[in-house]
Amino acid sequence: MTAVSHGTASQRGDVPLNRGMITLSIMLATLMQTLDSTIANVALPHMQGTLSASQDEITWVLTSYIVAAAIATPLTGWLADRFGVKPLLGVAIAGFTVASALCGLSETLGEIVGSRLLQGVFGASLVPLSQSILLDINPRERQGQAMAVWGMGVMVGPVLGPTLGGWLTDSYNWRWVFFINVPIGAFAFFGVSTFMPSRVPRRETRFDVFGFATLALAIGALQALLDRGEQLDWFGSLEIRIEALAAALAFAFFIVHTATSGPNTFFRYQLLKDRNFATGTLFIFVIGAVLYATRALLPPMLQNLMGYPVATTGLVTAPSGAGTMLAMLIAGRLLKHVDARAMLLFGFVVSAYALWQMMQYTLVLSASDIVWPGVVQGFGLGFVFVPLSTLTFSTLTPQLRADGTATYSLMRNIGSSIGISIVQTFVTRGTQVAHADLAAHITPFNPAVQPMLAAGSRYDLAVLNQSITQQAQMIAYLNDFKMMFVATLLVIPLLVLIRPSSGSGAVEASHAAMD
Repeated sequence: MTAVSHGTASQRGDVPLNRGMITLSIMLATLMQTLDSTIANVALPHMQGTLSASQDEITWVLTSYIVAAAIATPLTGWLADRFGVKPLLGVAIAGFTVASALCGLSETLGEIVGSRLLQGVFGASLVPLSQSILLDINPRERQGQAMAVWGMGVMVGPVLGPTLGGWLTDSYNWRWVFFINVPIGAFAFFGVSTFMPSRVPRRETRFDVFGFATLALAIGALQALLDRGEQLDWFGSLEIRIEALAAALAFAFFIVHTATSGPNTFFRYQLLKDRNFATGTLFIFVIGAVLYATRALLPPMLQNLMGYPVATTGLVTAPSGAGTMLAMLIAGRLLKHVDARAMLLFGFVVSAYALWQMMQYTLVLSASDIVWPGVVQGFGLGFVFVPLSTLTFSTLTPQLRADGTATYSLMRNIGSSIGISIVQTFVTRGTQVAHADLAAHITPFNPAVQPMLAAGSRYDLAVLNQSITQQAQMIAYLNDFKMMFVATLLVIPLLVLIRPSSGSGAVEASHAAMD
């Protein structure tokens, strides 16, 4: 294949790109979307009272957003080709901002769930489009730094979400968790409208209705299965079995349709012909399943097991985002001089070390015991994310980037959903197993408990049972950290599948911003 050199706008004699304002605008939009994936979590109890919702019903505020975003993400590539990147991004930012305002104004559960569905639909394209645009507007030698900036928005947003959400809820009320998006969205929309150049859309692109419908059904059923599986005892529930069957059949139909319908299918199978992209997509799925899931373990452990207030939990977990930002800044600069695979190895080793530190947790922890392993893990994750994103797209043609970034984001989200569901299930079941093992030693023949049993005090027995439950929960959390530690080490050999970037000689330095 002959390499095609795409000059930047300034090289072609067009109006020079204002990369700074474009980057700021699209990163504000990205940060807004990623924050909303977690910012509402801590506000759920307050919403529950206002909206008169049950414990199960209020979780629809989270699941409706996740499912809508998962289903709409694969549409990004086709919509970008059909209508153009700039119009699509403008509509996505405006729609997400309006939907956020509607969430804050909601008075019933139905209204906020509907508004969250709109948020998910409009926000689904923000992350893949922002990645594609940053790759387009930066020459090849600056793409590592560009991916570092993009990674900060994607990675730090979910980490800072609970902290910001807790502060807004405590200082004002839960509605400001959504209202905060309005000024951010307005500024991002202004920046995109003013500074971002246009690309001529490929209006001849045909929409594959069957391919989208089967993929959407598979993703929606899988997400519903993952969200509700723990509550319904997984495959012991008829609903979960139906959702699993629907996901498997829909995905099978999607695979057969894509393989037999020629080039005009919904999924651009040309992406899989690019070795780096295919390998990078596999890696981001594994990273989502292995590393992102550890972020879901700490907040419930600190709040439910150790009695940390919501605001304190946010404060002690937020510094991991600082570690990520620092690592991404360093990794973006080192990428020009260091083999990206060596950086990936370093990042995985550092992340594994952080998980080893977490395996040493006890029921008595100081703030520093929580902060430092989080910072170390964030640092390692930053060194994984930047070189992986750069290598994944280093050999992908600009025409496939919108589809590629959408697929990349989708696989990261699915991987994280699967990982989170697995660790939460293991915590629940591990607690039950550990409690049974510990309680088996509470017998009349155990000298340590004979005085308590002889006294017959119900209060003493209740305190003893509470202590056993706490110890069982701690054992379950430590087993989860151990599982993630082992899984991280097992991922490292997959590095041999990644091909190093061919350097600037193989593909000319820069790619077009917008044709």
